[in-house]
Amino acid sequence: MGTTESGGDIPLPLYLQRRRNLPARAALDWLARGWRDLWTSPAPSLVYGFAVFAVSLLIVWGLFRLELDYILFPALAGFLVVGPLIAIGLYQKSRALEAGSPASLANMIFVRAASGAQVWFTGALLCLLMLIWMRAAVIIYALFFGLRPFPGFGDVVTMLLTTPVGWGMLLVGTVAGGIFAAFSFAISTFAIPMLLDERVDAFTAMGTSISLVWNNLPVMLAWGAIVLALILASMATGLIGLIVVFPLLGHATWHSYRAIR
Repeated sequence: MGTTESGGDIPLPLYLQRRRNLPARAALDWLARGWRDLWTSPAPSLVYGFAVFAVSLLIVWGLFRLELDYILFPALAGFLVVGPLIAIGLYQKSRALEAGSPASLANMIFVRAASGAQVWFTGALLCLLMLIWMRAAVIIYALFFGLRPFPGFGDVVTMLLTTPVGWGMLLVGTVAGGIFAAFSFAISTFAIPMLLDERVDAFTAMGTSISLVWNNLPVMLAWGAIVLALILASMATGLIGLIVVFPLLGHATWHSYRAIR
């Protein structure tokens, strides 16, 4: 694709130099390529996935131990917000395999991004977004149920599913969470791989990511549905599924970036 505007020497904006309108079926190709990378030198990927599982399990245990189980659902949703940053080591492995270089766990942990500290600045923004969402979830709960103490995880599930107020909170919370999730997905899904691979600043990467998602909406909706389904399946296994699912999605995300760049 050309790099200058027709009739002039002005470089095209970064987002105009990339592909548009990929078909929805391309998401399955990304997943297949991610699966291939997962099982090429699988040990580093599986160790990475186990670490994500162990930390996630520790966080869930800590929330119950500290009687903060009322933020469990927002915290699990927040995992989707910061997931692209956590997966940066998996992008590094796929990048190394693509270049014909050996993939080691050390290189996956001690990642050197082409953008330098910009990738960590983006990560800080994603963490801030996750904290805002968690605070918003607490406010939504208070709006529907008042300032009474949290009744406990088991009781709140019954309350949400069997009362009109609970149904209303589920509706509003789902809409609000969907907005947060869609925004975080749009700004990060290509931004983190881009910051690893290219010398760009955080805001350029996030803006480009939004543009790429918008201009490839069918495939990105399909990809988002695949990510959500696999993460929910992992949660249904008590998070054990993350050992395989997280590396799979991380490697596949790298290939989504490469397909569109």
